[in-house]
Amino acid sequence: MNLFQYDFGYGFLWNYGHLLAIVPFGVLAGLGWKLRWPRWIGVVSLVLAAWGVAGLLIVQYAMRLNLPLALPTQQFLSQGTGRVLDGGAGSGRASLMVLLARPQAEVLAVDFYEGYFGIEDNTPRRLLENAAKAGVEDRVDAQVGDLRDLPLEDGSFDAVVSAYVIDHLDREGVERSLAEIERVLRPDGEFLLMVINPDVWIRVAYPFFVHHGYFGGRTDHERWRSRLENAGLRVVEMDTAPGTLYLLARKRPSAASIETGG
Repeated sequence: MNLFQYDFGYGFLWNYGHLLAIVPFGVLAGLGWKLRWPRWIGVVSLVLAAWGVAGLLIVQYAMRLNLPLALPTQQFLSQGTGRVLDGGAGSGRASLMVLLARPQAEVLAVDFYEGYFGIEDNTPRRLLENAAKAGVEDRVDAQVGDLRDLPLEDGSFDAVVSAYVIDHLDREGVERSLAEIERVLRPDGEFLLMVINPDVWIRVAYPFFVHHGYFGGRTDHERWRSRLENAGLRVVEMDTAPGTLYLLARKRPSAASIETGG
C-alpha cells in the first residue's frame, strides 16, 4: 500500500495533523517522567499523544485518506461492466474505487470543481493524473457540472456513485441531486451513496469535525433511506464502514417500461 502514490489534494492537517499532538505531548510525557513532574502532567500528555497516534492510524489505514476508496459492497455493479457516473467526483477517490474494482466499467466524473476541505486547486486534471497513476486513464473522462443540475441525458448511465458530497448539501440540494441521479439512471440502474457517518472512527480521528448539510452533523440512517425511496430509488442494501454510511439502491422501473417489458 503506497500512501504517496496519489495526489488527492488533502493538506497536512487532514493527513498528518495528529503529529502536532504526538510529538509535543510525547516529548512532554517523557520529560515529565524523567524530571519527576506532577503525575497529572505526564498522564494528560500521554493520553493526548496516544490520541494522536490512534487518529493518525485511523486516517491512514482505516479511512485511507491518501488512497482510492474501498468499494463497500460487492453487489454494486456486480456484472463487472457498465457506464458509471461519479457525481461530485473531486480528485477521483470514488472514480478510482469503481475503475479498480470493476475493470470493465467506464466512468464519467462530474464535479463543479470549486475549493472544498482546503483543496482550492482541485481540477479535472488532478483526477485524470490520479487515474493515470492507477493505470485506468483510458476508462475515465471528467467534465465540469453540478450534481443538482446535471448536463446529461435521461437514462444514460448503468450506475451512479456519489461519495461524501450529497451530505454536505442543504435539504433542497439533497432533493435536487437525488432527483437528477434518478433521472440519468436507466431503469433498474444502481446508485451507491456514501456519506460521512460520525461513528467512533470519525470521533477519534477528528473530534472537532464539523459536518455541514441537511443532516447537520448527525447521520440518521433511516432518513437517508427515506430520501432515496422518495426519489424513486429502492434501497437494497444499507450498512457502515469506518467513518461511512453507504446505501445501495436501484431505480424503480417506470410504468411505461413495465408495460412494454423493458
